[in-house]
Amino acid sequence: MWLRIWAVVQKEFIQTFRDRRSLVIQIGLPIFQLILFAYAISMNVEHIPMIVADQSLDNASHSFVSAMTASGYFDIVAYAMDTDQVLQAIDGGQAQAGIVIPPDFQALVDRNEAQVLLLVDGSDVFTSQAAYNSITAIAQAHAAEIMSQKLERRGMLIDPSKLNPLDLHVRVLFNPDFEDLVFILPGMIATILQTQTIILTAAAVVREREAGTIEQLLVTPIRAGELMLGKIAPNIVLAMVNMFTILGIGILWFDVPFRGNFWAFTWLSFIYLFSGLGLGLLVSTISENQKQSQQTAMLIVLIGLALGGFIFPRYQMLPVIRMIGNLFPLTYFIPIARGLITKGASIQVMWEHIAALIGYSLIIMGAATRAFRRQLD
Repeated sequence: MWLRIWAVVQKEFIQTFRDRRSLVIQIGLPIFQLILFAYAISMNVEHIPMIVADQSLDNASHSFVSAMTASGYFDIVAYAMDTDQVLQAIDGGQAQAGIVIPPDFQALVDRNEAQVLLLVDGSDVFTSQAAYNSITAIAQAHAAEIMSQKLERRGMLIDPSKLNPLDLHVRVLFNPDFEDLVFILPGMIATILQTQTIILTAAAVVREREAGTIEQLLVTPIRAGELMLGKIAPNIVLAMVNMFTILGIGILWFDVPFRGNFWAFTWLSFIYLFSGLGLGLLVSTISENQKQSQQTAMLIVLIGLALGGFIFPRYQMLPVIRMIGNLFPLTYFIPIARGLITKGASIQVMWEHIAALIGYSLIIMGAATRAFRRQLD
């Protein structure tokens, strides 16, 4: 049996290494994606371009604008005369936020009647939410500072810190510096493994059928299960090489901490590979040609990426959408990857996700094997 499987494995490896350009892309693309995420993409929105219409030009307005720029969240790119010019700058893409300070701002502040208009470009939801939250927090802190100064001048406040009745202590666990790669790396590994296993395996059977070599394999003594194992073996090796490469670069080059059990992560990744390989093999078995298999595989990858929890949190999804997300292995592996890499969690804490991943892998591999045997018959 093992000799027959090894013969198919050799055939698949020869076919893989023969197309060196595709092999370089398969190994190099994940590294390029990691570098792109590390250097070009930032989840922390800072230095938002802002336009200011200061119609007061007094000490109070200057102090308010200085509080905005000192925070580091906003950069003033231009000044305007009125609200219309601010709107024109936002419409033209010159700024993504704008503030309009009314005349006599100092007098309004002294009477506790001051109001400032904030205009945010809502076409970019991510930036607009960050701008709204940031400027609201800055304005509240600035207002508290003004009130503290008023009370101090009147001799009514000895310690300005007593103005705030609640002292909140926040401790961010596992990623206190809000490093992007600490959040991205576990999900990226899970996404790359799913993408490669599904897409590479999706063309395995249908390629043989189109080339006319499936009939030649059928006349050999090899069995259906042996043929299936032999065809997915190179994809397992490529996916594991990519996983170790991305993980090694993230840890050694970008200093992303790995807090969990490395060997547990390796074995669970291996189980996760089988779920993606089974799903890809199932797609390949039911597809009529390579184009159809690749389109189906890409659709599965994109839906799994959207519903698996890598980009969007699953707790905000509707129950029906979460049930659809349970059809993809990415949903089960992302909590495991984040738990082992970022949190250093134990197996006992994540046993529900691990049991679900093992169950999913057994079911999908069983379905793929049955469909594969039926296709050969």
